[in-house]
Amino acid sequence: MKIIDILQQDKVTLSFEVFPPKKESSFESVQNAARVIAALRPDFISITYGAAASGNSRFTMKLADSIHRDFGSEVLPHLTCVNSSHEFVKDMIQSYKELGIDNIMTLRGDLPEDGNVTGDYQHASDLIQDIKSQGDFCIGGACYPEGHVESKNKAEDIKYLKLKVDSGCDFLTTQMFFDNNIFYNFLYRIREAGIQVPVLAGIMPITNASQLGRSVQLSGSNVPERFRAIVDYFGSSPAAMKQAGIIYASEQIVDLIANGIKHIHVYTMNHPDVAAAIMSNLSAILNN
Repeated sequence: MKIIDILQQDKVTLSFEVFPPKKESSFESVQNAARVIAALRPDFISITYGAAASGNSRFTMKLADSIHRDFGSEVLPHLTCVNSSHEFVKDMIQSYKELGIDNIMTLRGDLPEDGNVTGDYQHASDLIQDIKSQGDFCIGGACYPEGHVESKNKAEDIKYLKLKVDSGCDFLTTQMFFDNNIFYNFLYRIREAGIQVPVLAGIMPITNASQLGRSVQLSGSNVPERFRAIVDYFGSSPAAMKQAGIIYASEQIVDLIANGIKHIHVYTMNHPDVAAAIMSNLSAILNN
């Protein structure tokens, strides 16, 4: 089933994210974690991606196939375009067709350290157009409520986001954010710019203090003082910080739903216990 068809239903949706292993010997443990997450019956599961040159791409496909075929969940495998060739993407798309997977999350991917992109694509919009020309895929894209870290300003960021949507992107998923007001403002601005596709609010449960620093460094996300106080107080106690982080993320989701946001994507990664706790906290709300 195409994810856009799920998003167009009149209901709140909740999706989770997992990441593939870096080596074959770790595949079984990741697969087991994905099995437990799939048993929670999220609306779909997103599978992240490594650069083609790293060999991680085949683990993304293998894990997506297992979740889809063996566990019966809809999947959204990621595909990046940095340093990728048209031929490589063509092969990946053909493989996904053969597996019966028709949802792809398109991303530019991280730039090389020298900043030089040597593949056939410069932007995610180029990749979207290429995939659309090869089949009837449902395509997701990323968006950044606080602006992409490489954009000059938010207006420029929205301009390129509009190009991505006009290229054929069917829905968007946000970078993590910790202040819902930032998301509400972003949603207003992109709607004003003519971007009308569904937008999934991306929520990252912070379950340990060090995770916050890494997440903020990668995303540039603003951290409200309220949440900084939680991390400062509970950060030295792993169990308490985990519980507090799950509660904070759950409260974010409750507020989003109460304000009419229907689609939530949780960056649970490979932590079934975090996914289960979030699902438990929202059980009656999701069935409302």
